[in-house]
Amino acid sequence: MAIDFEALEKAAKAAVAGALDQEALNTVRQRYLSRKGELTGALRMLGELPSAERPAAGERLNALRQALEAVLQVREDELGRADEEKRLAAEAMDVFLPGRRPRTGSVHPLRAIWDELEEIFLGMGFSITEGPEVELDYYNFEALNLPPDHPARDMQDTFYFTPRVLLRTHTSPVQVRVMQATCPDPVRIIAPGRVYRSDAPDATHSPIFHQLEGLVVGEGITFADLKGTLTAFVRAVYGEERRISFRPSFFPFTEPSAEVYVSCTCGGSGCRICKGTGWLEILGAGSVHPNVLRMSGYDPEKVSGFAFGMGIDRIALLKYGIEDMRLLFENDLRFLSQFSAQG
Repeated sequence: MAIDFEALEKAAKAAVAGALDQEALNTVRQRYLSRKGELTGALRMLGELPSAERPAAGERLNALRQALEAVLQVREDELGRADEEKRLAAEAMDVFLPGRRPRTGSVHPLRAIWDELEEIFLGMGFSITEGPEVELDYYNFEALNLPPDHPARDMQDTFYFTPRVLLRTHTSPVQVRVMQATCPDPVRIIAPGRVYRSDAPDATHSPIFHQLEGLVVGEGITFADLKGTLTAFVRAVYGEERRISFRPSFFPFTEPSAEVYVSCTCGGSGCRICKGTGWLEILGAGSVHPNVLRMSGYDPEKVSGFAFGMGIDRIALLKYGIEDMRLLFENDLRFLSQFSAQG
């Protein structure tokens, strides 16, 4: 049986030229050069030729294989260059286009208020302290004049891990720890931080929020010192023109106690923010209860003190006119970008 070398070569080179991508070219390679390819099949047919024709036919087949491998390599290089040119064209960059200004971040309104409050109190001679968020019942309640059976515990819905371990409901435990570590020396601290209560999220409540509490302990500390400190603080935050009101209240760890109000931006005419009263409650305060001083090692006959606590979130809501606390925690860039000027 004769082998039509010319037809085989013509068909193979036509198939190589017609391959438009690497996958098609690999198919041609397999068709002609693999173990089951057409050249291998032709090689097996040599045994059917007369013995005198076999050497010449073998040489012709080897030459055809080499020629086919050469055209395959040339076509592979051509396809590679075409792919590279296509990729470079897709990645082409016009260096004369105007640049894009990168998006810059801004200070979160809560962080901005936090920093502002710290700066105000640092300027008054306070130092900043921190404490654990996972707290013992003793520091969160008992050492603050809230024994296990005290009804005021019901005012705070608490997250408990065990009957004695909980997520702190305020930063007052930091005050106790500082007093116990400092006694009998004077104390002048603020304790900002994250606190937790089992509240359903809404416009004015969140299970996670932030407080800043302050404590001053020493000889001759009076309620007048508390009033002067908080008056200076309120005017530093809201402006000299704002009026301040101290109203009697009850807190287990202070006696006497007061709630502090600041006049609303409506000027007293009444609005939705102040619910028509003309006043906004911003914090609670009072003289440190003798029992709290005594449990921390101080002699209430020799020293006295005052304490105050405020919601950092609430201060931010009132200062910036934000009506929904949830906006502070949702990380919506449309909301946060409005505070870039404050940041």
